[in-house]
Amino acid sequence: MILTNSYTRLPERFFARSALTPVAAPHLIALNRPLAEELGLDADWLAGPEGLAMLSGSEMPEGTDPVALAYAGHQFGQFVPQLGDGRALLLGDVIDRHGVRRDVQLKGSGPTPFSRRGDGRAALGPVLREYLVSEAMAALGVPTTRALAAVTTGETVLRMTALPGAVLARVAASHLRVGTFQFLAVRDDLDGLRALTDYAIERHYPEAREAANPTLAFYDAVVNAQARLIARWMSLGFIHGVMNTDNTSISGETIDYGPCAFLDEYDPGKVFSSIDQGGRYAYANQPRIGMWNLARLAETLLPLIDEDAERAVAAAQESLSRFLNYYENAHLAEMCAKLGLKTAEDGDKELIEGLFDLMAKSAADFTLTFRALSENPDSARALFSAPEDFEAWKARWKARLAREGTEDEARRAAMRAVNPAIIPRNHRIEEVIDAAVQREDFAPFEAMLAAVTTPYEERPDYARPPSPQERVWETFCGT
Repeated sequence: MILTNSYTRLPERFFARSALTPVAAPHLIALNRPLAEELGLDADWLAGPEGLAMLSGSEMPEGTDPVALAYAGHQFGQFVPQLGDGRALLLGDVIDRHGVRRDVQLKGSGPTPFSRRGDGRAALGPVLREYLVSEAMAALGVPTTRALAAVTTGETVLRMTALPGAVLARVAASHLRVGTFQFLAVRDDLDGLRALTDYAIERHYPEAREAANPTLAFYDAVVNAQARLIARWMSLGFIHGVMNTDNTSISGETIDYGPCAFLDEYDPGKVFSSIDQGGRYAYANQPRIGMWNLARLAETLLPLIDEDAERAVAAAQESLSRFLNYYENAHLAEMCAKLGLKTAEDGDKELIEGLFDLMAKSAADFTLTFRALSENPDSARALFSAPEDFEAWKARWKARLAREGTEDEARRAAMRAVNPAIIPRNHRIEEVIDAAVQREDFAPFEAMLAAVTTPYEERPDYARPPSPQERVWETFCGT
């Protein structure tokens, strides 16, 4: 099997070729056969010796041209002019069954020219976390990278202790990031920026080619895609954890799952990431940070938007100013659906904010609250420390539902279809990782994967929030 690599048609300064670093004893622990079929790949070949050699980064089929991508980025607000794939290799891309070009990349496959003295490897725990969360996100209808396979290496990696190594094979619409554009802009590489923009337009937003200003139309499309993506995150209580510009995808997909997590109790200021000491990427900050990241993208595109700097800035600012409208409309639509409302009307935003205020005061579980409203609103009462306040809110909600006239059963069915019963809760992920790392037991991983990829089915064992002793307070980046 040979993967083409359209990215290598771009100038060589956009990427670096890297020698392969074979692993000691690769072992396949998960293969996403439905995704392989969707990509037009031979799952049986992937599971065989040659496929395992490729998925572990040990040996590539003849004709495959893997590369590490160059990019820069703002990390926690501080600009780093050169980052790049320090532990990843883009194997190439395929045209899937729907006619869409998609990248196949290895994560944890060994050092590259961008490793900055790192080992380029991944530990098993972060690989399992990304596999579970990315596939859960896909099942929840969130634009996301996908997990194709996970392979243990038979080697250890040193982090705070010695841990079993692993490699993740993931699939993305592309791995173009805001940081990819920053890498060229900081070098005043106008020709490179033009080539990259043309490639991104062709790959993700071909309709922009027909606009009077294709670069500006491209930028507006990215702004819209990011606004809708973050609105979706917020509607599910998802916290990305590291919204650096090098983790912000041009395609509008969720990418680079590290210290990510879903809320248990609702807290708008919640932070899980051990490295986010200042709360920059807290749950409620995500829309603002998304807009900030998009402003950094605009800065790179100004010379392509207009030769006149003032006109370029004005045009980019006008486009960026639409982010809030895109986001608020998308978020309102998401939340109305979660509350069983078919259309938005004046007052709905206040109704939604009223519920969130009550949830915050009671530390009500995010997922359970909306699922209870979907099933039996009376059962949600027990989640609130001031039941009388909830009853007052519920009366307003019921009156709002009555104005739409939807039958109760139809409304409940619609709500159950958008309010998951199951999310990949942190304490369950930690149980999976512990079983795999300590006992080489992957049965909990397989069981949890089956649960989170059917998130609207009732599975009480996976729907249960953590007990106080099970609570996970911090999540960690895999590097």
